[in-house]
Amino acid sequence: MNFGRHISGQFNVELESIRTHVLTMGGLVEQQLAFAMQALHKEDIELARKVVKDDHKVNAMEVFIDEACTRIIAKRQPTAKDLRLIMAIIKTITDLERIGDVATKIAHIALESQTAQERTFQASLEPLCRQAIAMLHQVLDAFARMDVEAAKEVYKFDDKIDEEYEAVIRQLITYMTDNPADIPSVLQVMWSAKAIERVGDRCQNICEYIIYFVKGKDIRHIGNQSIDDVLK
Repeated sequence: MNFGRHISGQFNVELESIRTHVLTMGGLVEQQLAFAMQALHKEDIELARKVVKDDHKVNAMEVFIDEACTRIIAKRQPTAKDLRLIMAIIKTITDLERIGDVATKIAHIALESQTAQERTFQASLEPLCRQAIAMLHQVLDAFARMDVEAAKEVYKFDDKIDEEYEAVIRQLITYMTDNPADIPSVLQVMWSAKAIERVGDRCQNICEYIIYFVKGKDIRHIGNQSIDDVLK
């Protein structure tokens, strides 16, 4: 991706290196989330343990990239678009790390003993999780190309995740009403559903960072305005 030409060729190299590390971190987080849900649905204890064990890799990558951004700010003193890029990267890795935390927590749930009813409801979260993983994959692709149009489409995709989440919650509430003794078990499943839904929100955040870098516009808290209207 062309960030613009600089007098210092080393500056370009440093920016490209940081971007590459962000994409590597994103790929790892996507894998962690997919593995966690697979471990939960298939009761794969070894895979769940792998997700928990590999969480430190996500954390280490966040620290590494954060430190690299700090060094480039101190050494290069970037301005305008370059500074927006660095800020977008710092915020992006924070959201990626939190998605990684969701994967780890889901893996921990997979390691816990569950009732047959819990397993049934956890399995019902698979469509929601598939959508969240797809959204994460798409936003990473948009980030790789710093593609505003792609980011706009991914941003809107969160509505589908919200709809799926609300359908799951309605189903769980209906079940709890009829089976109050199972409320503690169902609450665990509801937490899983909420955590997955939050992945969509994190992906929306990354879309905002892409748009901020390319357009220089902060679209957070746009309320009832459509993203297309804001970017006109």
